[in-house]
Amino acid sequence: MTTVETSAPIGREPPPPVRDWPARDLDGTGFDPVLAQLMREGPLTRIRLPFGEGWAWLATRYQDVKLITNDPRFGRAEVTRRQVTRLAPHFAPRPGSLAWTDQPEHNRLRKAVADAFTVSAMKRLRPRAQQIMDELVDGIVRDGPPADLVERVLEPFPLTVVSEVMGVPPADREQVHSWTRRIISTSHGAEAAEQAKTGLYGWIRTIVRARAHSVPGKDGDDVYTLLGAAVTRGEVSEEEAVGLAGPLQIGGEAVTHNCGQMLYLLLTRPELMPRMRDRPEARGPVYDELLRYIPHRSTVGLARIALEDVEIAGRRIAAGEPVYVSYLAANRDPDVFPDPDGIHPDRDPNPHLAFGNGPHHCTGAVLARLQTEVLVGTLLERLPGLRLAVPADQVRWRHRTMIRGPRTLPVTW
Repeated sequence: MTTVETSAPIGREPPPPVRDWPARDLDGTGFDPVLAQLMREGPLTRIRLPFGEGWAWLATRYQDVKLITNDPRFGRAEVTRRQVTRLAPHFAPRPGSLAWTDQPEHNRLRKAVADAFTVSAMKRLRPRAQQIMDELVDGIVRDGPPADLVERVLEPFPLTVVSEVMGVPPADREQVHSWTRRIISTSHGAEAAEQAKTGLYGWIRTIVRARAHSVPGKDGDDVYTLLGAAVTRGEVSEEEAVGLAGPLQIGGEAVTHNCGQMLYLLLTRPELMPRMRDRPEARGPVYDELLRYIPHRSTVGLARIALEDVEIAGRRIAAGEPVYVSYLAANRDPDVFPDPDGIHPDRDPNPHLAFGNGPHHCTGAVLARLQTEVLVGTLLERLPGLRLAVPADQVRWRHRTMIRGPRTLPVTW
């Protein structure tokens, strides 16, 4: 981590130095050492990421992260007009993307797809999700050990479930998955990411048009049917519908790799597996603790811009300056989570921020939780002797990616 010193106006406390934060390839579930160092340096530091321009503030303390993510003085829309320092090599926000809208536009757009992600919609989905998972595990049992859980379950299960929620025809699912994998990877550069985005968003535009005269409920409750109808009613434009759908479609990748990290922890921490097996009715707190603990992403997510001068943690953030928050750091704040670097299956309370906070709280959080419960729970119940088929240090991990997780997870039982 390199440092760039900057001077301050006379009479004002000098700003913290700008720290370069490279996107390192980290194996396992260890916490990013650069982020750990930034947390030690103070609740508000300054960082420079591999792409974009300039530097940005980074908030790591739980209370500051919650404040910034729920405060209208910090906006996302302004980022689309800037080249803010960032992890992604390619940056081309689209109209309609929930990630880059502020209120009241954010609520207007989110309303168009909200019915697909309600608690009641997820309850209706659970039997189908369970059926999909059972069929995948049937194949594993039929073929016998060993098996790679990434290939056999962690990739196909979220892909299939998200595709059903979105309304992706079965014949198109592998192509859609190929695009989403390429988009979240940083290993192929900006050109490859742009080609994948062009393919995915072009396909989304075609399917939204095809569903333009669908009637939600009668013709389905999937996202593309809801969006096609919303465009026809004039509630969102076609461009906004396409921008809305893209990140939701890509979101299935996060479940793959979050669950991969969870399973790796269950298979390598002897105290966790018996707790999950012996008390199936009380797995909820364990899921919450693992969600708090796992380092699900590289560096940070999306920036915000201060729309006016704001004081945070004793520092003045000037209007126009970019700000990042780290949910990973907030989830390790010792003032909120005693012994934050330990895994405590019955931690209570556990107000983790794994799904974000404020208006940009993850749209698919209930869906992600459902998939996690079905995927992990079914494996534990159907494969009671589940264990790693290789030493833990031989598990291969994804490199040059924004979302961390195992590339392979070989198991036997």
